[in-house]
Amino acid sequence: MPAKEIAALLMLAAIWGGSFIFMRVAAPEFGIFALVEVRTVLATLVLLPVLLLRRQAADIQRFFWPIVAIGAINTAIPFVLFNFASLHLEAGVNAILNATAPMFGAMVAYVWLQEKLSKVAVLGLILGFIGVAIISEQKLQGGELSMLPILAACGATACYGLAACMMKRYLQGVKPLAVAAGSQAMASILLLPLAIATWPEVSPSAYAWINAIGLAVGGTGIAYLLYFHLIGAVGPSKAITVAYLVPLFGIFWGLVLLNESVSLQALIGGGCILLGVAMTTGLTRLFARRGFAPGK
Repeated sequence: MPAKEIAALLMLAAIWGGSFIFMRVAAPEFGIFALVEVRTVLATLVLLPVLLLRRQAADIQRFFWPIVAIGAINTAIPFVLFNFASLHLEAGVNAILNATAPMFGAMVAYVWLQEKLSKVAVLGLILGFIGVAIISEQKLQGGELSMLPILAACGATACYGLAACMMKRYLQGVKPLAVAAGSQAMASILLLPLAIATWPEVSPSAYAWINAIGLAVGGTGIAYLLYFHLIGAVGPSKAITVAYLVPLFGIFWGLVLLNESVSLQALIGGGCILLGVAMTTGLTRLFARRGFAPGK
C-alpha cells in the first residue's frame, strides 16, 4: 500500500476512533436521538455537495427504498444504540465492541446469502464472542452496570453486519457516495420526530456542540469520503482493515482526552475480538499466503 494511502488509513482510523470520544462527551447533554439528528443532518450537508459535483445523485432516486432501508439499518438504529451505550461505557470499550461488525456480517451472510464459513472462520466467531464475554464479565463486576449497554453496542454492530449484506444483495453497482449521502439524509428524516420530542430543554454547552459537530463533520462526513477514497485507491479488502485500527485509536483517545482507564481484562477481550475478526474475515489466510504468518 502506498505511503499516501497508509496515511489516509491511519487518519481514518484516528477519526473513527475519535467518534467514540465525541459521543461520550455530547450524548449526555444532547440526549440519544437529538445527537443522532445533529450528526446525520450535518453529515448530509458535508456529503451532498460532493455527491452533486460528481453527478451521482441519480442513484438515490433509482434505488430510493433500498437506501431508505440502509438509512435505518446502517445509520439511524446503530447510531442511536451507540449513543445509548456511550452513556454507560468508556469510549475505548465501545471502540473495541465496534470491531465485532465484520463477525456479524459473516454470520448474516452465512444465513441469508448462503456464503460458506470455513472452520477457521467459525473458530474466529467463537473467539470473538469469547472476547465480548470477557469484556462483559469485567464490566458487570460489582453490579454497577447492567448488560443493556453492552447488548446495545453489539446490536449496533449487528445492524452494520446486516446492512453490509443488504448492500451486497440490493445495491450492487450503486455509487458508494450515493448510498452514504442518501442513507444519512434518510436517517435524519426517520429520526426527526423523535429528535424533536426529546430535544433537550437546557441548551447543550458549547463544548457539547463542538463534539457533536466533530462527530458529524469529521466522524461521519469526512470519514466517509476518506473511506470511499481508500476503497477506490486500494480496494475494499484493504480498506476494511481500518476496523483493526479503530479500537487502538479509541483506547488511545480515551486515555489521553478523557482520562479513561483500560483494564487488562478489557485488553485481553479486545485482543480476542480482533483475532476472531481476522480469522472470520480471512485476514489471517491472506497474511499466510503473503508470508506474514507467525514464525515466518
